[in-house]
Amino acid sequence: MGFQIADGRVQSRHRIAASSVGAALLSAALGVAALAQSPEIDAHVAAAKAAVGRDHQVLFTSLCSAEPTGPGTGRRGAPPQPGAAPPPAPGPPSRERWHAEPMKVFDNLYFLGMTEFSAWAVNTSEGIIIIDALYDYSVDDEIAEGLKKVGLDPARIKYVIISHGHSDHSGGAKYLQDTYKARVLLSAADWDLLDRGRGTRPARDMVATDGQKLTLGDTTITMYITPGHTAGTLSYLIPVKDNGTPHLVAEWGGTAFNFPRTAENFRTYTASAVRFGQIATQAGADAVISNHSQYDGSNTKIPALQARKPGEPNPYVVGTDSVKRYMKIAEECSRAAELRVTK
Repeated sequence: MGFQIADGRVQSRHRIAASSVGAALLSAALGVAALAQSPEIDAHVAAAKAAVGRDHQVLFTSLCSAEPTGPGTGRRGAPPQPGAAPPPAPGPPSRERWHAEPMKVFDNLYFLGMTEFSAWAVNTSEGIIIIDALYDYSVDDEIAEGLKKVGLDPARIKYVIISHGHSDHSGGAKYLQDTYKARVLLSAADWDLLDRGRGTRPARDMVATDGQKLTLGDTTITMYITPGHTAGTLSYLIPVKDNGTPHLVAEWGGTAFNFPRTAENFRTYTASAVRFGQIATQAGADAVISNHSQYDGSNTKIPALQARKPGEPNPYVVGTDSVKRYMKIAEECSRAAELRVTK
């Protein structure tokens, strides 16, 4: 993310990259506008567009284009690799390309991610829960050292929850398991996915189940199995506080359509999006985070937090309607994609 505060303004070391992303999104947006394949498809795209409001344009553009171009879909402009995370370049990329500084987002929730891939730390009275573990080459720098930078001790890591078994989220789990003796949780389906892979992976440990509550000290995270992005993707509700005021964070664990493009797979994704949207709405979730910084706006919200003054709102607190609209976009874009593969 690489943001710095200078002369009262937020500046980025990645302006060129940001311009490239902007150009890609504009191109994808034009692609969305050009999709007039059928009234049914147009109706779902329109419903997704109506849910964008002022806060979810990247999510809409990434998912509702004919060939999604956002994070986790493979190379921009190229067909996504079915069922697999976007592979890193041969060998670890240089640190300057992916490093981001950690940030305290809520009283008990910390951003520990890279420029594109996000990890989160939930600090409790009895230890730390890590959500997603990044790549094996970045986990020590971003998570272990990141915790130290925000004043937390990585030795207090007790659990690592992995949203799904792609290497951009699971690759660092073995390091945390081996170094800090942390318990690692995935769904049964995504433990199996890891077993079929060839990358760095943790020893099989705890199996997360649908609706399971993980309690550590004064905090309970509720996990839901939301198949779609992978067969056992996990999504969460996370209680947080902002200057003592309670809020509820929703995290949709797998967003991109990087799976075999069949009607059945899109119906599975849609059903999960509908269900988790209802769960988040009924629970009163008023904040959204993602494991990709583009989707939840972390690449702009982190700088806003850096510049936040006392009494100003937390940019991650977007309101219950915004959380509902976020999931509506995922649902409607998936419905449109299903129709494209059946016509």
